[in-house]
Amino acid sequence: MGVQLREADYTKPETLARAFAGAEKVLLISSSEIGQRFAQHQHVIDAAVGANVKLLVYTSILRADTSTLSLATEHLATEKAIQASGLPFVILRNGWYLENHTESLAPALQYGAILGAAKEGKFASAARADYAAAVVLTSQGHKNKVYELAGDKSFTLSELAAEVAKITVVYQDLPQEEYEKALLKFGLPMPIAAMLADSDVGAAKGALDSQSGDLRSLIGRPTTALIEATDRLCKACNDSCDR
Repeated sequence: MGVQLREADYTKPETLARAFAGAEKVLLISSSEIGQRFAQHQHVIDAAVGANVKLLVYTSILRADTSTLSLATEHLATEKAIQASGLPFVILRNGWYLENHTESLAPALQYGAILGAAKEGKFASAARADYAAAVVLTSQGHKNKVYELAGDKSFTLSELAAEVAKITVVYQDLPQEEYEKALLKFGLPMPIAAMLADSDVGAAKGALDSQSGDLRSLIGRPTTALIEATDRLCKACNDSCDR
């Protein structure tokens, strides 16, 4: 079988209707446009209903129904819309990605500090490659289930700093407002800076920690450990970590 390339623009419902024609399963990966996500997701849901798909899979956020993170609001609204649509569904409540930490380490290595507002809150992060969308799309037994997906071993940002201490790197905890200002100085757009600062504050209260075990069970192996992700960073920097 060949592969068909179809345009699917969350802001253009007509492209979604064409893209989903004849599809049996649809994976809705949450939009990156904070504040516009729910409207965009609703377009996808409506198109999936119109195409009568047999399964709609959505990438949500950890414990969306009880989370205090600002990021959870649009995710929960989307979950409710999917459940109200009448379509068979799977909700994948993804925790934080390891890449959320490692992709921002270059400035930390340069300046000798990891900044955040999470205090000693724990992150049950896993690598993007660990998350289980492919599993639920290609296997049976997941209809109308909600999975809480997270890494096997949680860590604090202080522990992250210790893993990358090949040079003098410490974790510097900041008030939420100061962390947001620092992110803005690094060039992040206001909505992203605000979301990340809010998420750190939520992490300090346990919002991004989990011991559900759902992810390990779905993928049939341990999730990527923090030390593996930081080792890759060391190699990318052509430096060696003293472990």
